[in-house]
Amino acid sequence: MTIQELAQTILDHIGGIDNIKDAANCMTRLRITVYDPEKIDDAALGSTEGVLGVIHDERDYVQIVIGPGKVLEVMKELQAHGIHTGTVREEKTEKTEKKEKTGFLSGFRVFSDIFTPMIPAFMASGLASGAAGILALCVKASILPDVSAVETVRQMFLLISNGFLGYLAVFTGMQSARQFGADPMLGGLLGGASISAVINTISEGLGWYNASMPNDSFLSAGAGGILGVVFGVWVLAKAEKWFHKHFHGVWDTILTPVMTMIAVIPVYVLMIMPVSGFLSAKIASFLSLFLYSDSIVISALTGYVLAALFLPMVMAGLHRGLLPVYVLQIEKMGTTTLFPTVAMAGGGQVGAALALLAKAKKIGNTRLQNVIRGAVPAGVMGIGEPLIYGVTLPLAKPFITAGLGAGFGGAWCMVRHVMSTAYSVSGIPAFTIMAAQSMLDYLIGWCIACIMGAVITYIFIPASITAET
Repeated sequence: MTIQELAQTILDHIGGIDNIKDAANCMTRLRITVYDPEKIDDAALGSTEGVLGVIHDERDYVQIVIGPGKVLEVMKELQAHGIHTGTVREEKTEKTEKKEKTGFLSGFRVFSDIFTPMIPAFMASGLASGAAGILALCVKASILPDVSAVETVRQMFLLISNGFLGYLAVFTGMQSARQFGADPMLGGLLGGASISAVINTISEGLGWYNASMPNDSFLSAGAGGILGVVFGVWVLAKAEKWFHKHFHGVWDTILTPVMTMIAVIPVYVLMIMPVSGFLSAKIASFLSLFLYSDSIVISALTGYVLAALFLPMVMAGLHRGLLPVYVLQIEKMGTTTLFPTVAMAGGGQVGAALALLAKAKKIGNTRLQNVIRGAVPAGVMGIGEPLIYGVTLPLAKPFITAGLGAGFGGAWCMVRHVMSTAYSVSGIPAFTIMAAQSMLDYLIGWCIACIMGAVITYIFIPASITAET
């Protein structure tokens, strides 16, 4: 099937052009919002050649898994048909207003929508931080001379790293504003205010500041972190919409921004920051019991469970809830141990697929062999959807054995305290964003996950199962 035929078939099964409200894409999936969900033919979509899977996060929102590279070509075809791409702003119905009210408290998707667009910056920042660490180690080991030129290069890398992480609150504020329908510049302004030293001055005036131990203060610059910024911008969006309704014309342009900030900043500084700071500290302390445990047994069990259950969490959409945990760890500790651990899930999938490839050869299933051969390279590079939706999930049991194998890699990473300075797609390339002392351990963990995924799948999955696809 050609790209043009695939795009047209998807259009037919999604209800036609007139049923598509909005369309976008990530590296492997088309993300489409429709007007009438009843017009979506899931069965026909799922059986279409070139479609690896169909996922419904919400009733009117469908993700169609196509795979890397091809998804961009299909998106271009959809654009050629005149389909709007990007975020649609429209008058909200009673139904969408209700969804907006409950989404912040109950949905994980909001965190994904806020932090996923920042992945390129996280990757650039993390890689630069890792490069700075490697240079420091090379100088310490006398591999490189301790001269100003080397130090200047190292500082340049640190500049890239700190340029993002140092102002993460600002970027989070802007992204949150986009998701909640507020002005991104006002969201960034609130985020910037949260890290200003003026917060400490205000705290001193109220008697809330502990100069000897600022982090133990009831209120200090950065209190509440990114979680506080997200909630603060949610409040800001509500206030801005209220002022837009009550000011008109030129007065709306002049007064709404300043009145919004005047109304929100006191609430944010005096209430949201202290409360979210307290909650963030408690969350971090609770996670530390497992993610930074000195007990090998607890660390191993934590790592195994997280890696083994990560892909089922992805299927349920629960993985979105991990995004703020990555950011919270990076914000508090400078690194995250959670991301390297769950990244082992990809290694388990690759290993399971290789075992299935061997079994498919035994029974002569050429089609499955070709699917696996095409999907494994993407899996190694950290793009797991082709393997999941094209190989292991349709066969069901290999999806489970892949997770069981991945758990061993997760246990290794947690026991070895493997740390990354950012989060991104997983796979072999992710070793570049690991802390310098964790790069080798990450690669070892990924290989363990791959080998165990292959061994468990090969032992417990009969060759006859590969005849089912």
